[in-house]
Amino acid sequence: MDYSLIGKKIKELRKIVGLTQGELADDICTQALISRIEKGDIYPSATALYQISKKLGVDVNYFFEIGTTPRLDYIQEVERQLRKLRIRLKYEEMIEMVKAEEKNPIFFKDDQNLQLLLWHKGIYMFEIEKKREEAIATFYIAFHLTYYSKKALSEREMEILLSIGALEFIGENYETALDIYNEVRQGLRMFTKLNDKSIKTRMLYNIARVLTRLGKRQESIKRCEEAIKWCLEEENLYGLGQLHYHIGYNYELEGCSEKALDYVEKSIHLFDILRDDKYLSYLIKKKEEILSKQE
Repeated sequence: MDYSLIGKKIKELRKIVGLTQGELADDICTQALISRIEKGDIYPSATALYQISKKLGVDVNYFFEIGTTPRLDYIQEVERQLRKLRIRLKYEEMIEMVKAEEKNPIFFKDDQNLQLLLWHKGIYMFEIEKKREEAIATFYIAFHLTYYSKKALSEREMEILLSIGALEFIGENYETALDIYNEVRQGLRMFTKLNDKSIKTRMLYNIARVLTRLGKRQESIKRCEEAIKWCLEEENLYGLGQLHYHIGYNYELEGCSEKALDYVEKSIHLFDILRDDKYLSYLIKKKEEILSKQE
């Protein structure tokens, strides 16, 4: 994509309305960033583009098709950026984007788009404000903006249900969490192809965690094995380390230290391959604990 076309149009409109780069940047970003956008060095974030369009007196869709530039999907860009911030645990940046887009009619006048914002607002409520009950209530409001019983669950609706299930699990409402996860599982049966294959992996992993808490360890292991098979079939490594560890954890609870050690070592190897050291220190310590019990 030739970002310079977007930058040139912003520069052209800025001069028409008589704004300096600094005046355009005010309350949006830095003057230096506006300069780089106009030169085509970078593309503005979805939120910044919306704020720039407001100052220039045009609809944000004005920038979506310029000359031969392919159409830019503003909603998808917002969703992509929110997902990136969510995965990287940058919740403060995430909520700032949500607050900015709440003022955007593209979002507050469309239930599906508003749902995206409410879901992320609920995530912030729990992760930063530690308001579990309020977060669950917000998730349900978001969910019911688009859901009705006679249609199949959308991928986002399943994502929201997974978020609700996770908070019910944290609240030790295991049966409720299991019912929610099984609702997602039922919904997945309607899909022949998932855009986000990690949904099925996360659903099975979360079911396995609940089953472990309910003392159903062999069932938990089966769900993990089902998820591992899915990952390998889809050539998707997401969650493999966690799944192998959870099998090992179940075997440890069952008193099968040899099997537990085998799966913990596989988990360490997988996290090492993926260069994900977030859990490595814990897993290495867990391996040492299992070994010490064998002595």
